Amino acid sequence: MTRLSTLPEIEAALWQELGSAATDKQHPWRTPVLATTDGEVADARTVVMREVSADQKILTIYTDQRSAKVAQLGPHPVGTLVMWSHRLGWQIRCRVQLTLETAGLAVSSRWARIKLSPAAQDYLSPLPPGAELPGDPTPDGQNRGDLPYFAVMDCQVLSIDWLELHADGHRRALFSGKEARWLQP
Repeated sequence: MTRLSTLPEIEAALWQELGSAATDKQHPWRTPVLATTDGEVADARTVVMREVSADQKILTIYTDQRSAKVAQLGPHPVGTLVMWSHRLGWQIRCRVQLTLETAGLAVSSRWARIKLSPAAQDYLSPLPPGAELPGDPTPDGQNRGDLPYFAVMDCQVLSIDWLELHADGHRRALFSGKEARWLQP
């Protein structure tokens, strides 16, 4: 890839790569780390990017309604998504405002697409994520609930901190709203 030189070129390439990450299961940004807080302790986990709206600057992930990240949304509806691409030499940190949908068309239409896939099992467990399992956990022995705990989490991108590691010199920029500026790496 040719090294991009202007902030508008870089920002456009960022959103193009993010869009690819939502559809290409091999893209390194497909599974970013989402960091949140409960107000006292930072918490981070890998999530799967399912959809990207470059126009609205929204990244969408799916989650279990009972997960820790959902519990943290009430008092602290912000987070940071961190992604690295070795191919590009780019790290990005997306500061995001988090919102959760647990009912309605946005949820039911997405659930209809995945309910027959193996991924659906993640949202059918009678136990919440992180709950202690009694005895030996075997997939065949788990009792699945009748109703899914599936939820859609939208991550409204507030800013993107872009860092390029390159043999000819590292570069860094911040994209926030309609503003873009170079930063010291």
